[in-house]
Amino acid sequence: MSVSPLSIHQNFYPKFKQVSGIDHVQAVASKAAIIRTPKAFEGIVYKGVGRDYQWKNLQEYLVQGRLPAVAHALTNEVLVSEFLANRLYLKLGDTFTTFFMKDDGVSLPNLRVFKVVGIYNSGFQEFDATYVIGDIRHLQRINKWRSDEVGSFEVFVSDFTQIKAKGEEVYAQTSSTLDSQTIVEKYYYIFEWLDLFDFNILVILVVMIIVATINMVVALLVLILERTQMIGILKALGASNWSVRKIFLYNAFHLIFKGLLWGNGIGLGLLLLQQQYGIIHLDPANYYVNEAPVYINWLHVAALNFGTVLVCLLVLLIPSYIITKISPIKAIRFD
Repeated sequence: MSVSPLSIHQNFYPKFKQVSGIDHVQAVASKAAIIRTPKAFEGIVYKGVGRDYQWKNLQEYLVQGRLPAVAHALTNEVLVSEFLANRLYLKLGDTFTTFFMKDDGVSLPNLRVFKVVGIYNSGFQEFDATYVIGDIRHLQRINKWRSDEVGSFEVFVSDFTQIKAKGEEVYAQTSSTLDSQTIVEKYYYIFEWLDLFDFNILVILVVMIIVATINMVVALLVLILERTQMIGILKALGASNWSVRKIFLYNAFHLIFKGLLWGNGIGLGLLLLQQQYGIIHLDPANYYVNEAPVYINWLHVAALNFGTVLVCLLVLLIPSYIITKISPIKAIRFD
C-alpha cells in the first residue's frame, strides 16, 4: 500500500535515462478499501493511475467495455476484474460505493462512488481478486497529497530476460531513500513455480527423445535382421559396408521424417486450436491462469525437429555397424 508520498520530481521520471533498456516509467498509488453493493461487499485495493499509465498491458485482457478516461479531468470511471464483477454482481454502467479506511483506524472512512466502464480478465486470480484501477487523483485527495505526489513508480524493461540485472542497475541509480523491487522478487513464489515448470518440460523432452531413439534403434535392428540375405547378396556383388549401411540409414531417416511429419501435424494442430479457442481450461487458484497458455516459437520447433533427427541418426550408426560384421556366405545361407 502507498503510505508515504513520493515526489514525481525524480531524476528517473518520466524517462529513466541512467539505465539502458528501460521501456517506460509510470507513477501510481494504491490504497486498501471496501466495496459495498446492495448484494455483497468485498475488500479490494484501489490502484490509482494517471495519464502516463501504459494501458496496452491491460488492453488485451479487456473483455467488456473500455478503459477509464484518466488523462483529463478527475473521473469516477474504474476498471474492475471479471472475478470481482461476478462476486459483487456488477455489470457495465453500474455504480458502487467504496469506503477508504483512514490510517488512524478511528475516523469515519472516506466514501467514493465509482462507475464501471470496463471489465478485464487477466487470468491471474491473485491480481483479479484484488485490484480496481481508476484515477490516481482520488487517492491524492483522500491522502491529502499534492498533485505532484504519488505512492510509487513502476519501471518496465524492454527485455524481461534481463530483469535481474536491470533491477540491480535501477537500485544503484536511485536515491538512497528509495527502495526498488523487481516483480521476480515481489512474486518470487510464482516465478519459482515457473522455473519448476520449465524444468519439467526439459525432462519430458529428454525422455521423449530417448524413447524415440530407442524405438528407432530397435526398428533398424529388425530391418537389418529381416534383410540379412539381401545384405549378403549386396556384399557378394561388391557393395562396400558403408554403401549397405547408407541404405538402412536412408530407410531409417524416411521413418523418422514420416514420424515427425505426423507428430508435428498433430501436436502443432492441437496447440493452434488451444491458442485460438482455449479448449483446455485450468484452475486459476492453482495455475494462475484460466486456460493452458500456448506460445509457439517456430525457431524452437525447427531446432527441436533438427535435433531429434540428428540424435536419432547418430545413434543409428551404432546398430548399422552390425552390417560390417555380416559375412556374405553366411548371410546368403541365412534363413
